[in-house]
Amino acid sequence: MNTAASNPARNTKIMNRFDLTSRLVARLNHQEAVIGGIGNTNFDLWAAGHRPQNFYMLGSMGLAFPIALGVALAQPERRVFALEGDGSLLMQLGSLTTIATLAPKNLTMVVMDNGVYQITGAQPTPAAAVADIVAVAIASGLTNSSWAADEEDFERLIEQSLTASGPTLIGVRIDDKPGVGATRRDPVQIREHFMHGLGVREPL
Repeated sequence: MNTAASNPARNTKIMNRFDLTSRLVARLNHQEAVIGGIGNTNFDLWAAGHRPQNFYMLGSMGLAFPIALGVALAQPERRVFALEGDGSLLMQLGSLTTIATLAPKNLTMVVMDNGVYQITGAQPTPAAAVADIVAVAIASGLTNSSWAADEEDFERLIEQSLTASGPTLIGVRIDDKPGVGATRRDPVQIREHFMHGLGVREPL
């Protein structure tokens, strides 16, 4: 079997996580919530534009999508974006079926796929050579899932997700460049700033 031919992701452009994150942040004009997964994903989110509506996950793999689901359900009028690495998503694949079942239309998920556990030494993920994460999402019930062919297609898919009738998942292939900058690693401060940004807590 030709692995490249059987996996549509192999035909997409390899892009840069910080560039894509910056493109997303530049489009945020309505206090949208953004949940960043652990490591380089949230380092780039911080560097692309720190804002009170950003939440930076620390220490636990695969929780960006579940947290974003909770925010989307709690505040259905707010657009919620979640940024997660492929390795982290593999730790919580079951969250895809839960999200598909609850089907919040205000949730957009972006999977940054470089096929490795980058921050711990670039070990290949188990699915790197044999699995298609977008196909897994579709089979889990997230029918509005697709690979972004390039940067312009990524922006088109983000825009399209804003009027989708259900949750959207966008897969992007990224390079192995390290994250830009680093988050302030204070869990209480991150939580309080985020809750203030969502209008559910007064600032400390």
